[in-house]
Amino acid sequence: MPRSSDDRILFHLKARGPQTAADVGSRFAMTPTGARQHLCNLEADGLVEAEFRRQQRGRPKKYWQLTARGHGRFPDRHADLTLELLKATKLVFGEKGLERLVRRRENETLALYRRELSQRRSLAGKLTALADIRSREGYMASCSEQADGTFLFAEDHCPICAAAATCQALCRSELAIFRKVLGGGVVVERVDHVLAGARRCAYRVRRANQRE
Repeated sequence: MPRSSDDRILFHLKARGPQTAADVGSRFAMTPTGARQHLCNLEADGLVEAEFRRQQRGRPKKYWQLTARGHGRFPDRHADLTLELLKATKLVFGEKGLERLVRRRENETLALYRRELSQRRSLAGKLTALADIRSREGYMASCSEQADGTFLFAEDHCPICAAAATCQALCRSELAIFRKVLGGGVVVERVDHVLAGARRCAYRVRRANQRE
């Protein structure tokens, strides 16, 4: 396989989380042995790592996942410059100045999202449009309806992760934007959070009148 196929494997692990060699092989029309060879090459490059997980039946299975270096292959929107700007803002204008900056970004983003979603009437339609917007911004977003009628809105990449780690108000602002743009009749709860150690950020979305 060409080297670009390794990039596709990395993208697959980023989007889907830990996978077995058989899972990867099935996705890319390879044998488990062929997939394992490529995963071992990526491991040698420090981009993936493996761990054994116990199964309900049978022997433990080997799952492959991205390392920190592997995650670093995905762009972080000029993270170094962003961090420097945040630090400078806090130094010059203080914590309140930084909060004003976050609020301004929140208001501008909210206005943009509202324009994009203005023609969508259903919750599913709004979430689909929102996922499209966020994916264009680099978040690798997706939305799926669950068996109980709720929705799972997931973002497999956080292009502002480094900035959010320094200024956690950015994460609070992201959640506030989702709640405001989807309207008062919708409940949005964060169920996975990158800064808390999860591989992605994900949100459970339901109508306010829908039972838990």
